[in-house]
Amino acid sequence: MKRLNFACLCLFILLISASAKGVRTNKAYSDYFDMWAEVAVQQMIQYRIPASITLAQGVLESGAGKSELARRANNHFGIKCNGWTGRKSYHDDDERGECFRAYDNAYQSYVDHSVFLSSSRRYSRLFDLKRSDYKGWAKGLKACGYATSPTYAKRLIEIIEAYDLHRYDKLNTFDKTKVGMMAQGMMRQVFSFNKNYYVRARRGDTFKTIADDVDVSYRKLARYNERDKKDVLEEGEIVWLEKKRSKAPKEFKNHPHRVEPGESMYTISQRYGIRLKKLYKMNKLSPDYVIKAGDLIRVR
Repeated sequence: MKRLNFACLCLFILLISASAKGVRTNKAYSDYFDMWAEVAVQQMIQYRIPASITLAQGVLESGAGKSELARRANNHFGIKCNGWTGRKSYHDDDERGECFRAYDNAYQSYVDHSVFLSSSRRYSRLFDLKRSDYKGWAKGLKACGYATSPTYAKRLIEIIEAYDLHRYDKLNTFDKTKVGMMAQGMMRQVFSFNKNYYVRARRGDTFKTIADDVDVSYRKLARYNERDKKDVLEEGEIVWLEKKRSKAPKEFKNHPHRVEPGESMYTISQRYGIRLKKLYKMNKLSPDYVIKAGDLIRVR
């Protein structure tokens, strides 16, 4: 398989960040966009939420990652509990001591933001808009009740235009050319994370069926994923297309993973794209150690 040149995407992101022409821009915002642009584009490709909207909401809601909620709970989008069963954090907002979702790291906040919008009937009409319609998305978020501030939509639009964030939305062409591959008339989506690429297994998948689609030896796929080449994969399971890394991306520094029920060191290694041996070594654990819910596992 020819290596998917996601590095070109990253370079393009850096170039357009540097060329933003907005007035009265500031370094804290620019640094924030440089850090999270790739993740926002990845989420856009997967969930169809404009990257410009994700970035503008993230920087506004989190104060460029410096708000108390962002620092204490890794919550970059101000999402409140509302049936949330995970960890919680309490902060003053419209009322005193309101309940907000808490995450192990900011990346989880970005993923949950995508899931929150795409799975809610309240915001379903927004997905009828074009991804290039950032103004429609901004006004729609306000109209659907995402925030109580009467100037919320206006502020999102100002941020997007000041930093040219709408240029990221044009990367939707990567949905067809760089992060998706056509095989036998069917699309198998390829995602990027931790300087690597992965697909999600379908029902009944094996390394052989995936190998046929992505043009990588099934023996190599099994080796990359530290499995037996004859294993049957579970639906939704991550399958890495190249050798996993020795640690997670730099944004996970000082943000260990909190073990959830049913997780193992292997599933955590797959989640972050880390070689299992490296994960054990990083945490000074022996391979026979059995983790339990609530444990904190370093990933970088």
